[in-house]
Amino acid sequence: MSELILHHYPSSPFAEKTRLILGYKNLPWKSVIIPMIMPKPDVVALTGGYRKTPILQIGADIYCDTALISDVLEHLQPEPSVYPEPSKGMARTLAHWADSTLFWTAMAYNAQPKGIAQIFAKAPPEAARAFGEDRKAMSAGMPRLRPSDATAAYKSYLRRISDMLDDRPFLLGEVPCIADFAMYHPLWFTRTQTPVLADIFKITPAVLEWMDRMAAIGHGDVEKFSSAEAVAVAAACSPAPLHDDLFQDEHGIALGSHVLVSGESFGPEPTEGELIAATRMHYTLRRTDARAGTVHVHFPRIGYTLKAATPA
Repeated sequence: MSELILHHYPSSPFAEKTRLILGYKNLPWKSVIIPMIMPKPDVVALTGGYRKTPILQIGADIYCDTALISDVLEHLQPEPSVYPEPSKGMARTLAHWADSTLFWTAMAYNAQPKGIAQIFAKAPPEAARAFGEDRKAMSAGMPRLRPSDATAAYKSYLRRISDMLDDRPFLLGEVPCIADFAMYHPLWFTRTQTPVLADIFKITPAVLEWMDRMAAIGHGDVEKFSSAEAVAVAAACSPAPLHDDLFQDEHGIALGSHVLVSGESFGPEPTEGELIAATRMHYTLRRTDARAGTVHVHFPRIGYTLKAATPA
């Protein structure tokens, strides 16, 4: 197996989800710190357009979205599983809710003035403005919760999570599953990045105890790596052969077509390339970059749109 390279930045909540899964599975990984906002030239050299955080690189294969990254890590290291039976379907469904509804509720809560002030306390004023403009571009057209509405919803969600922990150490049993990692990371952001707002957890001490158990998993064996080195790794490698290549056509777009894959909502920047796989779970595009060479960029099907590229 080629080395695992995670492109991320320390305060990224979705990156924290993946960092903990890497630690849970005891998988050594290389850490490439990327910018929080555009421009991200080295990221785009690898992905062709996708710029959400994190991305996982294995040689010349680039995996986008933590839902797919989690599946890839599970395939590489099946034990301990983040999809333990018999509740695998429930865990995936809860994780999807956490990565969408819970995440955006927590972020709206964190975005009240004193939360923003704490996030950017050590940064110049223009940094907060640039971050706001960057995320505005990524979320164009998305409905936004007001902090007051988010506060009410967040409290309800925390109580529901607490109820799940009444008689067990983790959300669905004796060991953590994908739902734990997905529900943890939005709460982690509130607790660690906007601690001025962390009093909200006082209503649910069981949630705080569970968060301590999750944090204790740690990030495992990490080695610093540069962005330029990661691009050079891609250029020196060939993409791995596709094993799961059963074509599932829902669009009337043939393999080999020139296509665009985009996020359904947040982060709509498209990635353009040749469609070489459309399976039950994911899309794969082949693309060539002047610096990164030929790469395969992989996306989950859920949460992403596929369409034919407009002919030049």
